[in-house]
Amino acid sequence: MGEDKKSIILFNDKQVRRHWNENTDEWYFSVVDVVNILTDSAIPKRYWSDLKRKLKKEGSQVYENIVQLKFESTDGKKYATDCFSTKHLLRLIQSIPSPKAEPFKVWLAQVGDERINEMHDPELSIERALKMYLAKGYSQNWINQRLKSIEVRKELTDEWEKRGVSKGSEYAILTNEITKAWAGVSVKGYKNLKNLKKENLRDNMTNMELVLNMLAEATTKEISNSKEPEDFAKNIKVAKEGGSIAGNARKEIEAKTGKKIVSAQNTIDLHEKKILRK
Repeated sequence: MGEDKKSIILFNDKQVRRHWNENTDEWYFSVVDVVNILTDSAIPKRYWSDLKRKLKKEGSQVYENIVQLKFESTDGKKYATDCFSTKHLLRLIQSIPSPKAEPFKVWLAQVGDERINEMHDPELSIERALKMYLAKGYSQNWINQRLKSIEVRKELTDEWEKRGVSKGSEYAILTNEITKAWAGVSVKGYKNLKNLKKENLRDNMTNMELVLNMLAEATTKEISNSKEPEDFAKNIKVAKEGGSIAGNARKEIEAKTGKKIVSAQNTIDLHEKKILRK
């Protein structure tokens, strides 16, 4: 399915898991979550299973457009889940008798357009991120740093795309090289240090960690733009160079202050100590 972003949205306080596909520019929604909302079934999986057999027997084209994606369940594990794009989900709803069908269609159209609107007007996504971080209790100062880091990251990935770097595994490899060079630890090691599992690493960084991470990525982008690496091996070299510049800055700051910058503190620690609220 290509590069993706998963999120959870709410309809009348009930969750709907969704997946944004970068290749097709479409949202894909968990069918079971939608069935749960429309039918109030005690066992939505069974309801969907019965309906799916019916659609298949009828030769419905809707059935042929099912896409299976892995979503996290209530037990914390990821399972393959039947999903539909907005268009095919609207068709499926016609097969489910429910008084909630019409308001759900309106809601679906709104959330379906959300990502497309943000692509045309990036400020919308920034505003949404700002509200999310404020709701989580982050300080305005930290949020400003975090939003800037998102901008810097986007500029870097745009540069990588220009150099023919593939999204996904190659982005991850280059990010890991940058992190090792500036922080002295791999992305996995960094997350382990902060006791993170699926949480976003940057959302658990202190202001100084964010600043140095931005410096590393911004410098990598500038070096890449100047050297124009022609293959992945050269991109790796550039990533190490960019990260090393920020790494040297980290070492100098640590030498002057006598304090380690790369810390084990995560979001919970930071909120408890009110560091993010200063």
